[in-house]
Amino acid sequence: MADRGLAVALFLALRLGKPLFLEGEAGVGKTSLAAAAAAVLDSDLIRLQCYEGLDVAHAVYEWDYARQLLELRILEATGGLLKSAARRELYDESFLLKRPLLQAIDPARSRPAVLLIDEIDRADEEFEGYLLELLAEFQITIPELGTVRATTPPLVILTSNRTREVHDALKRRCLYQWIEYPSFEKEMAIVHARVPHAAELLGRQVTALVHELRGVELYKVPGVSETLDWVSALAALNRQTLDINAVEETLGVVLKAKDDIDAIRGERLAGLLQRALAR
Repeated sequence: MADRGLAVALFLALRLGKPLFLEGEAGVGKTSLAAAAAAVLDSDLIRLQCYEGLDVAHAVYEWDYARQLLELRILEATGGLLKSAARRELYDESFLLKRPLLQAIDPARSRPAVLLIDEIDRADEEFEGYLLELLAEFQITIPELGTVRATTPPLVILTSNRTREVHDALKRRCLYQWIEYPSFEKEMAIVHARVPHAAELLGRQVTALVHELRGVELYKVPGVSETLDWVSALAALNRQTLDINAVEETLGVVLKAKDDIDAIRGERLAGLLQRALAR
């Protein structure tokens, strides 16, 4: 359910061949955009989940050392080969484990993939530097095999929850888009599309209460995924409408921190629910 600004940003990323850098709070749909784009383009979605300590072996490629060692033992047992020939045998592409970045630029692809580099703010700055080179040329050099270059570059979507500032040099390579929490009407449309079996009134009431919760100071503000989970959970309990008992029983579906739950329970929660129902 993209607004025009986001749709234009995605169109320009495709037309200009530039990465799209998405920032916004957790749960606003940044990752979902990549999945939707892959579905519309009928392309493979390749996801690289970033984390502290992410290195080339997990992001780009590594050699299957166990298979190489086994192959070496077989060669030795069968009389072996010359050293140069053995090296060619052991560093053949069949022993190469392709990680997401290499998969995305594989020249054997019949059509470009959608490469999602998720939560880049969790990776180290050294990894950002590696991405700069990759996004500039869409090629990777493997010492044993040579340079691998994309025939057609993938659509690259990077996301960040702003746990730290991403370097400006990386952002300059990309088109930038900030994604807000959806409006009430847009979130209702998402709920209707994703949880069609839930009662419409229940969906409206839950969405209204989530919007009220987003106005409260919380450690973890609920995103759209929590709205969908909450509606699904209440529908599974055969709830048609929302009341304080239903909210109290299922509060752990939408709030994921004990301090948040403790701070909201009681009269405060009743007041938030009353305002939500009044909408």
